[in-house]
Amino acid sequence: MDRHAAPHIEKWREDGIVSRDVWKKAGEAGFLLASCPEELGGAGGDYRHEAVIIQVLAGSGCLDFNMHLHSALIAPYIYKYGTPEQQTRWLPGMRTGDLIAAIAMSEPSAGSDLKAIKTTAVRDGDDYLISGQKTFISNGHLANFILVACKTKPSAGSKGVSLIAVETDKVSGFTRGRRLKKLGMHAQDTAELFFENVRVPAANLVGEEHAGFIQMMEMLPQERLTVAVIGQAVIETALACTLEYVKTREAFGKRIIDFQNTRFVLAEVRAEAEVVRVFVENCIARLLRGELDAVTAAMAKLWVSERQMEIVDKCLQLFGGYGYTMDYPISQMWADSRIQRIYGGTSEIMKEIIAKSL
Repeated sequence: MDRHAAPHIEKWREDGIVSRDVWKKAGEAGFLLASCPEELGGAGGDYRHEAVIIQVLAGSGCLDFNMHLHSALIAPYIYKYGTPEQQTRWLPGMRTGDLIAAIAMSEPSAGSDLKAIKTTAVRDGDDYLISGQKTFISNGHLANFILVACKTKPSAGSKGVSLIAVETDKVSGFTRGRRLKKLGMHAQDTAELFFENVRVPAANLVGEEHAGFIQMMEMLPQERLTVAVIGQAVIETALACTLEYVKTREAFGKRIIDFQNTRFVLAEVRAEAEVVRVFVENCIARLLRGELDAVTAAMAKLWVSERQMEIVDKCLQLFGGYGYTMDYPISQMWADSRIQRIYGGTSEIMKEIIAKSL
């Protein structure tokens, strides 16, 4: 990361996209598909390896490089639900970075409410014809392998949703819209996608037809835990860079760390960071045992993302005016952190999930 990503991150942010070359470098280093079984073409680790990679991304200031979406959230659909032929066809390319993955769920009129998606896939002989529009798709411009959530039986609501893989280099009728300008995560290409009678083989159906909603619900705990892992990594990174700053910056003849207010704020942050780590690691242990339920994952996503935003804001305050400039990484962390309370299900949706369990 220090050699191949950090030196280029400012250029990527200006461009609104990371380079394909860094994906290939990550593949060569073994960072892609870390938790995918080795016999299926992955690195043979488990989710703990994905968590370590996320921590490294946060520490180097390169969370915009969205390989955790590719490896920890999309690849599992293929090695859990895909056929042996699909696994052989796609996973090796995802491991090397030749295939860059995205998952297309959200639509202009359907965000957290996935039952409301309107994109359709109509069976036509041995193919599906996909039509519809997607938005807020991370890796949307780079991706050449996209899992598309679509209605294969529109009248059945959530029971009519399927997941179909689109290999963008092999189809016509697929176009990418504008890269969305965002508050943060500037190098993470977030795009609109358009499908106009895109013909894909029926063999690209991932899992059973009409079972896509269930598959997405089964994967959501891991997705929401990943948001919490990101939050934990950012909290610890924010604390480290703030401690470094307040120990060297002086005001009124003494270091910022020597003011009682500074010490008390950072004492609170240090305590919260420790609690976050313990909770997140407990959730990872539950995931590895197959025991991470939807409610606990929602708690992790809600609580950690809310703590993350609050803590990064407290840290930025200790930088004073410099915290509002781009001279220090804390300002970018603040901007990047805001999305954590939105994607993967908003904080309000997480509260609804938790409340229903009471």
